[in-house]
Amino acid sequence: MNIILDVDTGVDDAFALLFAARSPLVNLMGITCVDGNTNLDNVVANTLTVLDAAGAGDIPVARGAARPLLELPSYAEFVHGSDGMVEMQSRDSKRTLDPRTAIELMRDLINASSEPVTLVPIGPLTNIALFLRAFPDAASKLERIVLMGGSASVGNATATAEFNIWHDPEAAAIVFTSGVPITMYGLDVFTDLQMTQDDAQSLIAKGDKTSLFAGTLVDRFIKQMGHDVTLGDYGAIATAIAPQLARTQSLRVVVDTTHGPNRGQTVCDHRSYADIAPESAHTRAPKVDVVLEIDIKAMKEMWLKTITGN
Repeated sequence: MNIILDVDTGVDDAFALLFAARSPLVNLMGITCVDGNTNLDNVVANTLTVLDAAGAGDIPVARGAARPLLELPSYAEFVHGSDGMVEMQSRDSKRTLDPRTAIELMRDLINASSEPVTLVPIGPLTNIALFLRAFPDAASKLERIVLMGGSASVGNATATAEFNIWHDPEAAAIVFTSGVPITMYGLDVFTDLQMTQDDAQSLIAKGDKTSLFAGTLVDRFIKQMGHDVTLGDYGAIATAIAPQLARTQSLRVVVDTTHGPNRGQTVCDHRSYADIAPESAHTRAPKVDVVLEIDIKAMKEMWLKTITGN
């Protein structure tokens, strides 16, 4: 599958990047960076660090938005560490950044492809909103957007809002109303792919560069959090390439862009009827394929086998 990955590389983005760079099922066309888990400079450095650890080829990487559309950024370094990747960042990579901006790289890769392209954003949606607005002709060629963000239940940044959407609700609203087919892999399944200390030690024991990096990352993240941790963002890529591993429901979704307590919430309409308040925001909202359940065992095994090469 042809994928462009948009990242705010913290730890769970790193899990996703490792997989995408090594999976034979993924043609990783390019990577674009956005601020989110940490500032943009850290995101870029972390992305290059992970690509080196994965032994990735010459994949173009471009800088994108350094802040949300309207708000000042709010980072999650209390989760991911001061460098955004539990102090595993390296500034020694010999990789060079693509001279194009993130949205220019997206445009050029999509326009040059003779086959369908899926956009997989696993951070705040700032770059994606800017791309959709700046290059609608290229955006119309997308097969689908499979994003990590939102929730049909509870939040984590607030009681109702998931972090990626909460970080830039206006950008999310642009994306969700763009008309591009969307699959939302959110908090309803985000924490299901749990990694344990035993998993970390098994990876470290493999001894090769990628497994050692992945195992150390899991180990440090567990110590940072004080409990088992999730592969998180990786699930969005797994859903894109193996949709049979996810159960989705088509729901109308509205992003709350107000400045009240529910700012950033993805309000999912579970009702099976449409005869109440026919002019409400939900009756006009486009439908989104919301992931509500995943095959945990199969998804985790796919990640482990890809990382270790077994």
